[in-house]
Amino acid sequence: MAYFPMFMDMNNLKVLVVGGGYIATEKLEKLLDFTTEISVIALRVEEEAQALIDVHHLALAQRAYHKGDIEGFDIVIVATDTVDLHKEIYEESRGSRILVNSVDNTEYCDFIFPSYVKKEALTIAFSTGGTSPAFAKQIRQHFEKIIPDSVGAFLQKMKDLRSTMPKGKERMQYFDNLVKAYFDKNFKS
Repeated sequence: MAYFPMFMDMNNLKVLVVGGGYIATEKLEKLLDFTTEISVIALRVEEEAQALIDVHHLALAQRAYHKGDIEGFDIVIVATDTVDLHKEIYEESRGSRILVNSVDNTEYCDFIFPSYVKKEALTIAFSTGGTSPAFAKQIRQHFEKIIPDSVGAFLQKMKDLRSTMPKGKERMQYFDNLVKAYFDKNFKS
C-alpha cells in the first residue's frame, strides 16, 4: 500500500507518545520541529528523552499505558518494544478520529513518519512507504547537503512579495523568474 503524502498543520493538535526509549526520542525530535503539544507516557524514560521533555516542558506520566489514555489526543505514536501494546492501542483507536503510528509495525499505522529535510519554511519529505527507511534516510542526507542555507531568507522574500502584488498571470511569471534565478545561482549542476 502506498501512503498519501500530506503536510498537516499541527497547531492545536494534541499528540501522545507512548514510550521513552531511543525510538521514542527520535519521534519526539521530529515532532518538536512542528509542535510542543506533546504528552509522554512511559514506564522508563531514557536520558535523551527526559532532556527533550524538560527543555520543551512536555507533559510526562511515568507509568505504564492504561486503556483510555488515548482519549483527548488527535495523534498517538506508539514507540515501545511490545507489539501487543501497539496492536491494543491501534484497535482502541478504531472508530475514533485518532491517528496512530506504531513504530516498526505498519499494520498498526494510520500514517508513517517520512524522512525529511526542514530549513525554515521549506520542508521536503521522503518516503519508501516503509519498505526501506535506510534509503529514505540516505536520500534525505543527500538533499540536506544541496539545499542552500539561504533558502529561508529567499522564501521569506517571496512570502512578503506575494502580499504586495495582485494575483494573475504577470505575478506568476514574475515569481517563476525569481525562483529560476535563485535556482540558477544556487543549484549549479
